[in-house]
Amino acid sequence: MKWDQGHESDDIVDRRGEGGGGGGGGLGGAGGGLLFFLLRFKYGWIAVLLILGAVAVQRMLSGGATGTTSETSHVIPANDTQAHFVGFVLDDAQKFWEHELPQHGTDYRHAKLVLFTDQTQTGCGFGDAATGPFYCPTDERVYIDLGFFHLLEAKLGAHGDFARAYVVAHELGHHVQKLLGHMNERSSARGATGTSVRTELQADCYAGVWAHSAKARGELDPGDIESALDAASRIGDDVLQQESGRVRPESFTHGTAAQRRTWLARGFQSGDMKQCDTFAAATL
Repeated sequence: MKWDQGHESDDIVDRRGEGGGGGGGGLGGAGGGLLFFLLRFKYGWIAVLLILGAVAVQRMLSGGATGTTSETSHVIPANDTQAHFVGFVLDDAQKFWEHELPQHGTDYRHAKLVLFTDQTQTGCGFGDAATGPFYCPTDERVYIDLGFFHLLEAKLGAHGDFARAYVVAHELGHHVQKLLGHMNERSSARGATGTSVRTELQADCYAGVWAHSAKARGELDPGDIESALDAASRIGDDVLQQESGRVRPESFTHGTAAQRRTWLARGFQSGDMKQCDTFAAATL
């Protein structure tokens, strides 16, 4: 992906190195760290993402519990390439949605992206890096521990900078859902075709719509979209559960590898938000 390596974003909040802070509700509390350690020790990183990621999805859909957030201004070092890249992708995508959403009758409101290490307080409760990147609708923020990108590449085999760009664009897709009111939509189906899966697949599709615009603006390099599609496939519920030893479709929260790839591709190929209505889709 072509990007400005010196890019500075006004919408990045850097909390790295601040520590997790106190207890409180949500994913943390006094026993949160111990639970995380035991899960990681017994099941490995992939199972931790499955177990705690499902909790994070439910908190996102419900709005979560309001919590306090600290704001500390940090200057991101010039050699912190990953942080600058995330800031560039965030700003590029938000500039696109600023133009796109008014065409659908909704003004765009900027989200913030919080960089943190291990744990942090959010408007949805206590957030843990073990859930992977997540969006909190209560405070309209995306939360990312950049260590996830190492896991994405080293443990899950998803390579390339556009795989990381897809992760950011997916989480911002949840912000778009909130602004459009789609987080209030519900499906009568459960499990593999339920509300959670449809919500996540729509965010994948919105990420694809942004990627379509990035290609039109000449920002993509050869192989970029394939990198994103590969990443989407590698974090499908069926693939992750197979790694942990048992596939249980009734517990799916994000969709299968094929579904995630399909909806990301649909957004990318069409560039049309109207093609992303997973809630009206008879099949996913």
